Amino acid sequence: MACQSVTAVMDEQALLGLNPNADARYRQRAVAYFEQLKESQDAWEVCAEALAKGIYNDDHVKFFCFQVLEHQIKFRHAGLSAAQQQLIRETLMKWLQCQLMNVQPEKPFIKNKAAQVFALTFVMEYLTLWPKFFFDILSLVGLNPHGIDIYLRTLMAIDGEVVDRDIMHSPEETRRNTLIKDSMREQCIPSLVESWFQILQTYQQSHPELTCQCLEVVGAYVSWIDLNLIANDRFVNLLLSQMSVDSLREEACDCLYEIVNKGMDPVDKTKLVESLCQVLQSAGFFSVEQEDDVDFLAKFSRLVNGMGQSLVLSWTKLAKTGNVKDAADALQAVESKVPLLLKLLVHEDDDISANIVCFCYEYLHVLKQLPQLTEQQKTNIEAIMLAVMKKLTYDDEYNFDNEGEDEAMFVEYRKQLKMLLDRLAQVSPELLLEAVRRVFTTTMQTWQTSPFMEVEVAIRLLYMLGEALPASHGAHFSGDTAKTSALQDMMRMLVSCGVSSYQHSSVSLEFFETVVRYDKFFIVEPQHIPNVLMAFLDQRGLRHNSPKVRSRVAYLFSRFIKTLHKHMNAFIEDILTRIQDLLELAPPENGFPTLLTSDDQLFMFETAGVLIVSGDIAAERKQALMRSLLAPLMDAFRLLLTKLLHETDEERQVVLADCLSHAVGFASRTSKAFSNKQTVKQCGCTEVYRDCLQTFLPALSCPVQRGLLRSSVRSFLHRMIICLEEEVLPFVPAASEHMLKDCEAKDLQEFIPLISQITAKFKQVSPFLQQVFMPLVLAIFEVLARPAEDNDQAAALEKQMLRRSYFSFIQVITGSGMNEVMANQGAENIERVVFTIIQGAVDFPDPIAQKTCFIILSKLVELWGGKDGMVGFPDFIYKHIVPACFLAPMKPTFDLSDAQTVLTLSECAVTLKMIHLKRGPEFIQFLQQEYLPSLQMSPDISQELCQVLQQPDLKVLKNYIKAFFQQAKL
Repeated sequence: MACQSVTAVMDEQALLGLNPNADARYRQRAVAYFEQLKESQDAWEVCAEALAKGIYNDDHVKFFCFQVLEHQIKFRHAGLSAAQQQLIRETLMKWLQCQLMNVQPEKPFIKNKAAQVFALTFVMEYLTLWPKFFFDILSLVGLNPHGIDIYLRTLMAIDGEVVDRDIMHSPEETRRNTLIKDSMREQCIPSLVESWFQILQTYQQSHPELTCQCLEVVGAYVSWIDLNLIANDRFVNLLLSQMSVDSLREEACDCLYEIVNKGMDPVDKTKLVESLCQVLQSAGFFSVEQEDDVDFLAKFSRLVNGMGQSLVLSWTKLAKTGNVKDAADALQAVESKVPLLLKLLVHEDDDISANIVCFCYEYLHVLKQLPQLTEQQKTNIEAIMLAVMKKLTYDDEYNFDNEGEDEAMFVEYRKQLKMLLDRLAQVSPELLLEAVRRVFTTTMQTWQTSPFMEVEVAIRLLYMLGEALPASHGAHFSGDTAKTSALQDMMRMLVSCGVSSYQHSSVSLEFFETVVRYDKFFIVEPQHIPNVLMAFLDQRGLRHNSPKVRSRVAYLFSRFIKTLHKHMNAFIEDILTRIQDLLELAPPENGFPTLLTSDDQLFMFETAGVLIVSGDIAAERKQALMRSLLAPLMDAFRLLLTKLLHETDEERQVVLADCLSHAVGFASRTSKAFSNKQTVKQCGCTEVYRDCLQTFLPALSCPVQRGLLRSSVRSFLHRMIICLEEEVLPFVPAASEHMLKDCEAKDLQEFIPLISQITAKFKQVSPFLQQVFMPLVLAIFEVLARPAEDNDQAAALEKQMLRRSYFSFIQVITGSGMNEVMANQGAENIERVVFTIIQGAVDFPDPIAQKTCFIILSKLVELWGGKDGMVGFPDFIYKHIVPACFLAPMKPTFDLSDAQTVLTLSECAVTLKMIHLKRGPEFIQFLQQEYLPSLQMSPDISQELCQVLQQPDLKVLKNYIKAFFQQAKL
């Protein structure tokens, strides 16, 4: 045997490094030793001998030896000699034999690693070298508890290697695993099942942990073995008896769940589930209310859910095939579980309730498909509704101020209940509407004396009806009168019963959420608007003592005003006066907490803007109101900017810059109120926004906190280009000058879209663009030319994005009908720019940028490539553009299996087509006589390409070009 030539001497110094407390030097040596043993032809055998003879007592060394062995089996098994493979088998069996005699079992982490090594050996050898794997192990361990423990762990490890669907396997591994399962079914599964039965029977009293392990194995294997081996009287009776043993019943429940989940004929499945239920019921398991072990009930609830879903699936299959009698039996079986379902659904423990939701959902789906409901089914629906309503309720322990994991789990559970409510609405909208109305009305009549959770859930149910009974564009108050009158009655009661004064944040939030969900109610009954407005504006809403409520109400108020702005005329100035203090810019030196955060204030400024712009008032009044809204921001901005320029402390600089950025953001947000019907000009607000621009632009040249200030002012400019139209143009040159000074790649990348937006919108900016074009282009070149570290991926990505932005900018210029912008830059500059486009098309492996470059080249050919085009440009076409169209697709990085690259190739074809359009036969002659021969292209292919180029259909050319380059690259 191979190991006889090796004395089991291991590097003791290296082994010291396996101890977690060893110092770094020893640990490094241990790692190096591990690598050495793994890769050696036979040095690993010392580990095998150490395990077989039990030479080491140290757990870390034993684990280490198994790891070395694992590596050999996993990665080098095929290269081992027959003697070495035999050595591994003998090592494992000798180690297992030692376990039978050990008084103290090994630590779980060693047993698990050993099981893993056994499983890997099994996978490699069962079909060829070790067909008696299980018989050898079973005959060795008998009923020895230490041996059984390893045997069961090995079975679970084999399940992980061969069966577990969550693990990705290659097609080859999948084929191998299928063969293993087939062989096991033929050769040893009955013996394994018999061993499980013996283990379950023998150890349920003395070793409950082994019994639990065994139940887990049965649950794992039942999905792919013959069910009759398990689903028979003796096995099921044994499992059911274990359902009554405290230490075993949770695992027994899981095992039964796996049995029930096994795919099988629907009639047989129905019979199996029914027989299980009969036994469970007679054993008293259906008396849920008498069981106080919630962990077991959670497992039991999951089992009932599995049984219910199996029965529903059986019914669905039988109903589809038209098997009326068996379908009726399956439906009867489903219906008989509903009382148990309801007991579990209303259980006070949410985990138990959550586990049954899927069965409940699918039962309702069955009812939805039935042509008519029986009285009992209607009763079941009502019972489920009441259960859902009850379970939606918060409990006393819910911490609204500091929501943790428990609270998050309840929120998720509520989502499941909402799903049930939506399904109930589909089955019987009338019953749901009536049930909610009953609960809502009763609660609202007594809200002053009801606990917060009952009040909250009553309003919540009204809110949930909005999605459960959907209406197009929220039109809940027109159409079906039964529904609209019920909703209208409830909304009227909500806004007039005084519940908005309830002193609990959850009720306050639910009140405002519901008011905004049904904001169209106020179009039908506008007399309630003043009351609700007051609730929004006082301590019930925007001035509530909870920051969470204030924040949410700021957003909801903006939605409310947007929907009902036509009904706000009488209240505009009053609202603006009342929210004035909420629109103040929080001064950075003020240590007092503000009522609203700056994010909340954005909504307030937008709301104020909507009130002013949408109001049915004269333009002069709108202008005055807008000025009084924005003037304080401008005043504060000037003051803060002066402070920032003189501030030396970096932390204070950040705070001041933040504040300045907020001021710009608020002003920007008010402009969202304008529309095509209500423009800045029509509202008389042009001057106010021009003043804002005048105030904000100096921040662009502020030497500190440049990134933040530039970003906010640039965003404001974007908005003003949209809102102010031509009025913005006088400000653009100065702004551009500031933004091009000392800029980084990111600054330029963000500046280019601004210039592109102006170019696309205003034709009259041509003179300015001619002036700014080369400074911008040179700034880009300068940044792109800066050296960067080889491995600085962030800098490389920034440059790539800047390059893309640059090409997009040139595309906008060439495509906007302002070709004089580039044409007037002087021959040298034009050539320099166009060369960068050629370079972008050919040299950078970035299909997005390449595509843009070919679009530009095609456009330049169209503009300057004709008979009366730019002097010297035709020569440039033949020298540079035509070669680019062939060089780019031939690059190894030009991947024709990539969709973006194919789009680039399409634009390349368009460019060639455009050259032919502009230069005609001269181009074809150039290709045939000069260019294509220089590529060593055969005359036949050259002629074919030229023929396709001359065809009118561009699609033919695109398809041909793709095939042409695919062939050329082979």
